[in-house]
Amino acid sequence: MTSLSYEIDAARPAQLGLVVLQADETIERDFRRLMPETPEVFVTRIPSGEDLNLATLAAMEEHLTAAAALFPRAADFAAVAYGCTSASALIGAGPVAGAIHAGTRTAHVTEPLTALIAACRALGVTRLAMLSPYLPPVSSRLREALAAQGISTVSFGSFDEEVEARVVRIAADSVHDAALELGRHPDAQALFLSCTNLRTLGVIPRLEAALDIPVLSSNQVLAWDLLRLAGLSAPAGAPGRLFACEGP
Repeated sequence: MTSLSYEIDAARPAQLGLVVLQADETIERDFRRLMPETPEVFVTRIPSGEDLNLATLAAMEEHLTAAAALFPRAADFAAVAYGCTSASALIGAGPVAGAIHAGTRTAHVTEPLTALIAACRALGVTRLAMLSPYLPPVSSRLREALAAQGISTVSFGSFDEEVEARVVRIAADSVHDAALELGRHPDAQALFLSCTNLRTLGVIPRLEAALDIPVLSSNQVLAWDLLRLAGLSAPAGAPGRLFACEGP
């Protein structure tokens, strides 16, 4: 055997982490569209229930550190995102960040609730119309968390679906039509499409054109905040007025 010499490449691109729910079939596809080519994006998954309710959401907290620990040990993340809107509202931004920091090395942690609040601050929005796929107890926690930050929900509607495997199959036209009705509320300054598993990215341009207000989605705001924290820019053509504004 011949022992061969080699050199170490000291250059390292920005590294980003994404913690994805086991049941989520949408967020990785959306992030491929929302991320620029420059950073390395690493994905790990966390156990999640087939049904989404307060109990299954709360249960994820105990798995967050273990999920983050499955990232490469040598990674040094500029930022890590946890991809669950409803669990972020239930568990809280602080505990989510603490659990992820315990599992991996990262400068910043974000999740959809924190990202949505940051996006609303950047856009000057305090009144939201909101579409959710979930049952009332789940959606209520998110609305309460937003209200505590001075962001009211002036129009709200839900598909009242509990089964995650059905959420991802809700047709884009159904999302568009329901969101359009909610977004027409005269007090709504922006429209939020909640849930990382709901397929919303493709309807954002149509809704913004029809409503003439910013349209936000869980995956869109999460990607925007992750890039903002890492000091990176979104690729050209990323959907939504959000990407044209500066962060808070």
